[in-house]
Amino acid sequence: MGYKLPDGGTFQHAATYGSPIAFSAISNAAEAVATIASGTLAAGDIVLLESAWSALNGRVVRVKAADVTTVTLEDIDTTNTSIYPAGSGAGSMKKVETWVQVPQITGLDFSGDEQQYIDVVFLEDRQGRQVPTERSAALMTLTVADDPSQAYVPVLRAADDGKQVQAARLNLPGNDTIFYGAFTSFSRQPTVARGNVLTRTISLALQAEPTRYSA
Repeated sequence: MGYKLPDGGTFQHAATYGSPIAFSAISNAAEAVATIASGTLAAGDIVLLESAWSALNGRVVRVKAADVTTVTLEDIDTTNTSIYPAGSGAGSMKKVETWVQVPQITGLDFSGDEQQYIDVVFLEDRQGRQVPTERSAALMTLTVADDPSQAYVPVLRAADDGKQVQAARLNLPGNDTIFYGAFTSFSRQPTVARGNVLTRTISLALQAEPTRYSA
């Protein structure tokens, strides 16, 4: 039995990226291998993916191994060809070059990511049944103390304006990290309430399944 407290954790948002590196193919394997024309990635790099595979598009993953023509994506299992049709996952990846910390977080909430169902009942049935379909869209919301001097403020404003999928990560105590690919929104106006700290809201509309790694 194990458990973990989030106290002491930190949250970071990608600040700068390397140039996109196209991959012409990606394997169906327990750890997917992407074929590139050339690149300078190395083990341990964090990359944001774009892929024709919907389940992989927008994921943020760690590079397990790399050379000039191949990149192995750590713990990214693409063996299920119903989800990852063979020969059709080409796309691109870009390395997160730098991160910026978002300090003074007063609240962190998740919503959505709930299994959806469709009711199915036939004429001869005496009782209907539910069949799982998709999962609902997921949203991660951070409430932070308002401080316009913080280094993350221009980064998040640019991410909000750009409306492109961004990388973010939650660093839990004990070298446990969860990576997210999301559209970032950042409130322009702080919440004002007498006797309370001014706060602003960061919203991350998740575009892919989070990826979790332990050092």
